[in-house]
Amino acid sequence: MPETASRRDVWITGIGLVSSLGEGPEAHWSALMGGAAPVTDAETFAPYVVHPIVKLDYDRQIPKKGDQRQMEPWQRIGTYAAGLALDAAGIAKNPDILSKTDMVVAAGGGERDAAVDASILSDLASSNDPGRLLNERLLSDLRPTLSLAQLSNLLAGNISIVHGVTGSSRTFMGEESSGVDAVRVAFSRIASGQSEIGLVGGAYNAEREDTLLLNVLDDFCMKGAFRPVFSTEAPGIPSGSMGAFLVLESADHAKARGAAPIARLSGVWSERARRSEPGATTRKVAELLEKAEAGPGTAVLSCAAGGRAATPAEAEALKASGLPVRAVANRLGHGFEAQFPAGLALAALAVSQGELFPVLAGDPVEAGGGAVARAVVTCVGHWRGEGAALVEKA
Repeated sequence: MPETASRRDVWITGIGLVSSLGEGPEAHWSALMGGAAPVTDAETFAPYVVHPIVKLDYDRQIPKKGDQRQMEPWQRIGTYAAGLALDAAGIAKNPDILSKTDMVVAAGGGERDAAVDASILSDLASSNDPGRLLNERLLSDLRPTLSLAQLSNLLAGNISIVHGVTGSSRTFMGEESSGVDAVRVAFSRIASGQSEIGLVGGAYNAEREDTLLLNVLDDFCMKGAFRPVFSTEAPGIPSGSMGAFLVLESADHAKARGAAPIARLSGVWSERARRSEPGATTRKVAELLEKAEAGPGTAVLSCAAGGRAATPAEAEALKASGLPVRAVANRLGHGFEAQFPAGLALAALAVSQGELFPVLAGDPVEAGGGAVARAVVTCVGHWRGEGAALVEKA
C-alpha cells in the first residue's frame, strides 16, 4: 500500500549527513554544486573500491570518551550524524521534545573483530582439536563488548544514551529496504497522527574487511578504479561510509515551536518485485515513478547500488522517464542501509535550494537541471527490494 500524507503534512526540519564528501548539509551542498569528484580509496582494501568517511571530531557529538570506546565505527558515525540532525532541527538538549521524539533506525548486523577472526581461522586450519581451540580462543580473545557491538539496535541505544532521544524506538534490518521501511514507518506515523516528531536514518562503515568479504563472495564489489554505477557494464558496488539522519515533524508541531521546514516529505513507497521474472524490476521502478506523479519539473535522485542485475534494470526505467537523474552513489558511494536516508537528505537540500546540482559523468539521464521544486528518490536494492519517496518544497 502506498503511504501518502493525506491527513497531515510531514516536514523535514533537520538533516544530519556525514560521508566522504564532508560533514553537514552545507559542506555537501558546496561539494555537489562544485561538481566535486567522488572521494575514493582503491588502495587500502585493494582491489575493492570504497568511499572513506571524512575525518570527524567525534568529541563534538559524543563528548564522553567512554561512550566512544564502547561503540564500533558504524555506531559512532550514526550517533554523530544523528546529533547533527538534532542540532539542525533545534531540538538538541531539549528534554521536553526529545522525550517525545520517536526513533526509527536502519542498521546492519554490527561489526566483527576482523583481526581476531583471521587469527582464529588461521589457527583452526592447523589444529588437531579445533573444537577445543575455538572455545578457548573465543573465551580469551573476544572483548566483552563485541557481542553487544553485534546487536543491530545498539545504534538506536547509543543515540538514546548520548543525545537523550527517549521516545519509542524501532530498528529495521535488511540492506537498502531497511532504510526505505524506516523512513516509511516514521513518515506514516506522523502523517496519520500517531506521532508528532521523529528521528530516522542509518549508518554504514564501508571500511571493513568483513562486509567486503561478504559482498565479494557474491561478486557485488566494485574492483580496480572507481566507475560510475550506471556504466554500461554495471561495475559493482562502490561501498561508501556514511551516516544520514533526518528529523521528520508534523507541520503543526513544527509551527508551534517556531521551526521552519527544509522540505516536505509527501509520500514513501516500499515494494518488492519478483526479480525472477524478466523486466520485473524495470516495471516496478516505472510504477513507483507513476505513484509519485513524477512528471515535468521533477528530478530523480537514484540510490542505485551498481549491482550487475538491479542497476541496469533501474536505468532502463529512468531513461524511459526522460527526467533528469542524479546518482547518489556517484557522489557518496553506496551505504546500504543508510543509502535511502542519504538520498532523501540530498533531495531535501536540492528542493530547499530550488535547484538541482550539476551532472557527473555516468548519471543515466543527464538532461535537465536548473530550478526544481520536487524530487523523487528511488532505491533499488542490490539484490532485493524497491522503494521511492517524494520530496517537495514546503
